[in-house]
Amino acid sequence: MLTLTPALNKPGSLSAPRIGLAVAGGGPLGAIYELGALHALNESIEGLRLHELEVYVGVSSGAFMAAGLANQVTTTQMCRIFIGSDDAEFVFRPESFLRPAVREYLRRATGIPSVVREILREAVTNPSHFATLEGISGLARLIPTGVFDNHVIEEVLSGLLSRSGRTNDFRQLTSRLRVVAVELDTGQAVRFGSPGQDHVPISLAVQASSALPGLYPPVKIDGHYYVDGALRRTLHASAALREGVDLLLAINPLVPYREFPEEDHPGPVTRSVEKGGLPLVLSQTFRAMIQSRMQIGMTKYAEDYPDTSLMLIEPNRNDEKMFFTNVFSYSSRSALAEHAYQTTRAEILKRSETLDAFLAPFGLKTNHRSLSEPRTLEGSLALEPFYRAPVANNLARTLERLDRELEQREIQ
Repeated sequence: MLTLTPALNKPGSLSAPRIGLAVAGGGPLGAIYELGALHALNESIEGLRLHELEVYVGVSSGAFMAAGLANQVTTTQMCRIFIGSDDAEFVFRPESFLRPAVREYLRRATGIPSVVREILREAVTNPSHFATLEGISGLARLIPTGVFDNHVIEEVLSGLLSRSGRTNDFRQLTSRLRVVAVELDTGQAVRFGSPGQDHVPISLAVQASSALPGLYPPVKIDGHYYVDGALRRTLHASAALREGVDLLLAINPLVPYREFPEEDHPGPVTRSVEKGGLPLVLSQTFRAMIQSRMQIGMTKYAEDYPDTSLMLIEPNRNDEKMFFTNVFSYSSRSALAEHAYQTTRAEILKRSETLDAFLAPFGLKTNHRSLSEPRTLEGSLALEPFYRAPVANNLARTLERLDRELEQREIQ
């Protein structure tokens, strides 16, 4: 599903348009969808290079994508890593993200003696309170704040960004990166990477942005605790819009499932969400909340930033694969990434005429040759050379930019 919102103040032809990317969260499912969709977008828009933009904003799993792209890791390289290609630069194991939060369990366990003493003291001084649940409410402090260990998120990303030619320091990036998390004690959104918050390692900021309450413990940074940035907003696109971008590309992987997208469809559904039990009911509820906030946010962005055009990519409402897939299976990961790649390509091709008019002021257009060719994600990934050391990649990209600059000067 492609939503285009042209700037209210119609832009003329821009010689050096400032382009930004905002990537929402969505857990492992959303991340795999984003990989396929981002790669399709990158190769389907002529002149677009998602790893060479001005501004990146990432929330939760989307922060992982944004951090990689801001370090000029291409969509091909990220796809190879996360779907487990043989030629990836390192092996990614999604099951490692489900490692029990042993450190959190032990930390809570050390508090048992003091909590028990307080409960006994309360029982002696206020026996009537102890006779009700109020008297044992202190036990809640012993419940871990997260089931799984999110240190692995920081470890994986730190390893990826520590290689030569990349950086784990916001201040060393050539583009601007904003990773959004929510401070637990105030409920306020914090944009790591912005002035005053750019000393935090990128990998630690991504860990904080991905700390979904209940699943992962809050992340402590400079004496404050942070949780998933999606608790405040879905995209936090304003973090990019405030940087003055002319065109903002946005990816939101989670929309509520609807078997029949048409609102007036009279027939009964054949695949009820309720039959899937609590996990699917919670998923549908969460997606509906996200979609509602997204719609409100996009309207507000258009009003508050009339000089910026917005392009939003989302799955279709009746996309069963996006709702019922188990992404922790290797085959499911590959199939979902392929599905996202194909559906995004199909949507861009279907809207190519409208999209060309929308993109024209920014010197971009749909790549009809690429879109007209029958391609698979695996075949597309094979078009980019296998992984080379980042220094070699940076040299190749510098030479490529030099070639483009020389071609433009010859045209002029």
